[in-house]
This record gives sequence, C-alpha cells and structure tokens, in this order.
Amino acid sequence: MSQLFSYPEFDQEGVKTLCKAGDANNDMLMDIAVYELKKGEERTFSYPLSEMAVLLLTGEITFSWEGKEECGTRSSFIEEGPYCLHVSKEITVTVTAKADSQVLVQCTENENTFESIFYRPEDCTNDTFGEGLWENKMKRTVRTIFDYSNAPYSNMVNGEVITHQGGWSSYTPHEHPQPEVYYYRYERPEGFGACFIGEEAFKIKDGSCAAIPGGKTHPQTTAPGFPMYYCWMIRHLPGNPWTTRVDDPRYNWVKEVN
Repeated sequence: MSQLFSYPEFDQEGVKTLCKAGDANNDMLMDIAVYELKKGEERTFSYPLSEMAVLLLTGEITFSWEGKEECGTRSSFIEEGPYCLHVSKEITVTVTAKADSQVLVQCTENENTFESIFYRPEDCTNDTFGEGLWENKMKRTVRTIFDYSNAPYSNMVNGEVITHQGGWSSYTPHEHPQPEVYYYRYERPEGFGACFIGEEAFKIKDGSCAAIPGGKTHPQTTAPGFPMYYCWMIRHLPGNPWTTRVDDPRYNWVKEVN
C-alpha cells in the first residue's frame, strides 16, 4: 500500500528521514532528511551522483563549501525567509551550528554539474496568492528558492509555503505528473491542519510529511490561530520538468468569484 503521509521522528543520531529514492511504497525519486544539530556540532554532506540543497529551518549555522563560507540565522520559519545552499554532485558541504539548529537536506541524481549557489531571503521570491478571494481563506505566501525558471540545470524544485491561520493552500485542488514532498512545521507544537491527497485525508501535525505521487490533487488547510509552514519539494521527470499546476476544472469557478 502506498505510504502517502507519515509522522517521522528523529533517530538517536538526530536524523529524521522523510523519503528515500527507490522506496517501493512510494518513490518520490528524492532522498530528503532533516538533521538536528546542537550548538557547536558539525555535519558534512557529499554525494557522488546527486545534487543537493541544504536548507536552514531554524537556528544559526555556517555553511562551508569549495573554500567559501556563509552564515544563516533563522529564529522564525513563519516570519523569516530561507537560507539555502544548492550544489551539484561531488561537492562537499559542511554545516556548523552556532546555536541549536535544524537543516533539511534534499538530494536527487543529476549528471549535470553547475555552479553552487547560496540563496539568502532576498534572493527568493515572496509571492502572495489568493488575496481578496473568499474572505482571504485562500491567501497564502509562497517563497520559491529555485525551480525550472531560475535553475533549469537542476532536477529539483525547493520552496516554502506559509498557510495563513484558518486558511487553505495548494488550493484550488490541483495536480501535476511530478512527485512532490511537503514537510510541515508549526511554531506552536499543538498546531494542526488537514492534508487531502486524492480522495484520502490526513491530520497534519508539527514535523509530519506528505509524499504526493504524480496525478493526485493535494489541497491543505490549517486550524484558526495556527499559521502553517511547509517546505515543498518537487522532482522533475526526464523530459518533463515541473513548470505549472493542472487545476481540477470543477473548481475553476472559485477563482472567478469574489
């Protein structure tokens, strides 16, 4: 049976695995994991066949790669934008925690080589969608770090969505043939919401994960009082990169009525 939604935990090494490429239950074609780092701790990542994105979720870290260093500080993933390092295969990245921190690492196979890019909050788009529609219940903030438009050499997409309290995102219902992973966070641990994948519904909690196969719609909602963060990650398909969404035509009228 396909594993569409999960509640992964950190293991004794401080690693939370979200998905693995080749998983027979639900292959997202990506390796994605979240790493906890205590103040002063260092982790090193390098993959011989895969590109890699290292995203700061919370805390303060130093990124080191190819003789370069950059710092990122993030106390709120709701209010503050992302710091993310994107590198091609064989590039070694070291992160050193200046405070207790968490980073998300997304990887997929890519034979292309490309120049490493360090993205700061001001380098990412920060778009608001759905404003003014249906009492702003569709209003959400979408931060795109990289996608096919600015990184056509990549086999991945990485970004973040802030679903405003009591509202919806990934709405109207839509799908695309490329697989997508959502990693959810709440700044209050009792926060909750709901994820709909195709005809199935799941309770969103802090730290939960959706693994969305191609071709399934995936709208989300969050409870009043609880703005919801999720990192969204898409894997392009060979000869078919993700560039747009395919809306369920039954809901097109929603976007046309104020």
